This record gives sequence, structure tokens and C-alpha cells, in this order.
Amino acid sequence: MAKPIELTDDNFAEQVLAADVPVLVDFWAAWCGPCKMIAPVIEELAKELEGKIKFAKMDVDNHKQAAMEYGIRSIPTLLLFKNGTVAEQIIGVVDKSNLLQKLERHLPESV
Repeated sequence: MAKPIELTDDNFAEQVLAADVPVLVDFWAAWCGPCKMIAPVIEELAKELEGKIKFAKMDVDNHKQAAMEYGIRSIPTLLLFKNGTVAEQIIGVVDKSNLLQKLERHLPESV
């Protein structure tokens, strides 16, 4: 069962930038209500899209480097990385169908 991986400043480059599949990074914090609202949606999609998109979470309170580097000013912010660069940015809570539609645009044709 796929589950979003926990990112740190130390493993960000390896897990996200060097990934061979698109990676959706959820920038979040424990105190953030909207982050808690979108978390179950991300977990559902992680299971449904296993092997097609990697899902990851980054706690911006404990790991600030990547959040600063990518200009995260509001959470939740979801960044979809493809080939090491940001391909899509989603800020705030979105419903599952809307998020899935945005992600499907970035799936490899052969999958």
C-alpha cells in the first residue's frame, strides 16, 4: 500500500529531484487545518496512482530549506516535480477530482 514518504532537507534532492517518475510534494505543517483537510485526499491518490506518481510530504516547520528555495509562502502548497523541475503548483485545499485532473496531465503516456 503506497503512502506518502516523509521528506527532509537531507533527502529532498534524492527523493524528488532525481526521481524517475513525477513527484507530488505536499508542503505542510502540523498546526495547519487546511493541511489536515487535504492529507486524506493525498493518501487516497497515493494508493490509486502507485507507480505512476510518487507522493511525498515535507513539514515546513522542521525542514525549511526546500520550502524557502521554492518560495513556499502559504500551506498547504503542492508542487509536482517532473524531471527535477516544478511542473505544477497547487495552493490551498482542492477536492480529489480537481487534484487528480491536474496530476493526470503529467502522467507518462506509456503508463
